[in-house]
Amino acid sequence: MKNLPMPTGKDIRHALLTGLWFMFLTFPLLVIKVDPAEQSVTWRWANLVWVGGVSAAVALACRLLAAYRAARVERLRRLPDQTAPQPKLPLLFRPERLLPLGTLAMLFFLAFPLVFSTYQVNIMTTALMYVILGLGLNIVVGFAGLLDLGYVAFYAVGAYTYGLLHLHFNLGFWIALPIGGLLGALFGILLGFPVLRLRGDYLAIVTLGFGEIIRLVLENWGAFSQGPSGIADIPRPGLFGLDMTLDQSLVYQYYLTVAMALATVFVVNRLRHSRIGRAWFALREDEIACQAMGIDKTAIKLTAFALGAAWAGMAGVLFAAKTTFINPASFTFLESAIILCIVVLGGMGSIAGVVLAALILMLLPEYLRALAEYRMLVFGAVLVVMMIVRPRGLMSPPRQTYSPSR
Repeated sequence: MKNLPMPTGKDIRHALLTGLWFMFLTFPLLVIKVDPAEQSVTWRWANLVWVGGVSAAVALACRLLAAYRAARVERLRRLPDQTAPQPKLPLLFRPERLLPLGTLAMLFFLAFPLVFSTYQVNIMTTALMYVILGLGLNIVVGFAGLLDLGYVAFYAVGAYTYGLLHLHFNLGFWIALPIGGLLGALFGILLGFPVLRLRGDYLAIVTLGFGEIIRLVLENWGAFSQGPSGIADIPRPGLFGLDMTLDQSLVYQYYLTVAMALATVFVVNRLRHSRIGRAWFALREDEIACQAMGIDKTAIKLTAFALGAAWAGMAGVLFAAKTTFINPASFTFLESAIILCIVVLGGMGSIAGVVLAALILMLLPEYLRALAEYRMLVFGAVLVVMMIVRPRGLMSPPRQTYSPSR
C-alpha cells in the first residue's frame, strides 16, 4: 500500500493503551487456570503477553489504515472535478459479477447435503433461517430506518401459530405457514399504530417492551400457550404423505429453507427497487422531507412493519417445525439482538451483506469449537475487528446519486 503514513507517538500510545486494556479484560480468562480436583492454580503469563502484543499491533494497524484513508480522501477532494475519478462499485455489486457468483452459491447450497453430514446440514438450516429473519428486519431497520428491538415477538407469533394450530386443530405445516405470515403481519400493524410518531431511542424502547410483553404473555398464560413447559411433538413438514426417516426429513427441511430464503431474497430485492422501496429509503434519510414530498408516512411505516413481521412469522413456523418443540425461553431479547447484529454487520439496506453476515454469525461459533474455551473470545474479537475495519458493514450498498441531465 503506497504512501502509508508512519506511526506517530500518539498512535503508538493509543496502541499500547489498547493492548493493556485487552490484557486487563482477558486476565481472568486466559491467565488464571484453576484445577478444582488438584486444588491448584496455574498462571499462564505467556497468554497475557500474546493478547497484549496482538491487540496493540491490530490497534496500530487500524489507526494507520484510517489515516491512510483520510489522506486519500483529502487528495481526491483537491483534484479538479473533471479529473476526479468516479467511485467504483464494490466487487460483489458489479453487474457482471452477480450472475456467476449467484450460480456458484446456488450450486453450493444444492450440493451441501450430498457432501456434508446431517449435523452440518442441521447447522446450515439454522443459518438460513436467520438469513430470512435478517432480511425481514432489514426491511424495517435497513430500508425504512425504524429501530426495532422487539422483532423476536413476531418470530414467536409464527412459531406459536404452528404449535397451537397443531395442538388444538391438528393442522399441518403447509396450512400454518401462510397463517403464521398473516398473523405476523397483523401483529406488525398492531405494533406500528402506537409508534407512528416515535423515532430513534423512543421507538427502540417501545418495540423492546412489545417483545417482552409477548414473551411474558406466552410464559404466564398457561391455559393458552402451555406456559413455560411449551408445546412438544410439533410435526415436521410433510411431502405428499410420504414416510421419511429423520435424516431424510432434515434434508427435506433444509431444501425447503433454501427455497424460502431464495424467495425472501427475490421479494425483498423487488421491494427495494419498487416505488414503496424508494419511499422507505426517503423515510430513512429525512422523515420531514419525505412527508413534504407527499408520501403517506403512516402507510409507509405500517407497510414496513407488516412486511418485516410477515417474514418473521413464516420463519417462526419453520423454527417450530425444525425443533418440534417451542417454549418462551426460545424468544428472548438476545434473539432480537442477534438479528439486529446481522443487519448492522452486513450493512444497513444491503441484501447480500445480510445474507453473508447471517452465515458468519451462525456458522463461525460452530466452526470455532476446536478452540474450546477460547472460541467465544475469538468470535467476539473477530466481530470487533470487522466493525472497526468496515464500520458501515461488510457489504454496505453504494449511496445512490442522481446527476442533473446536461
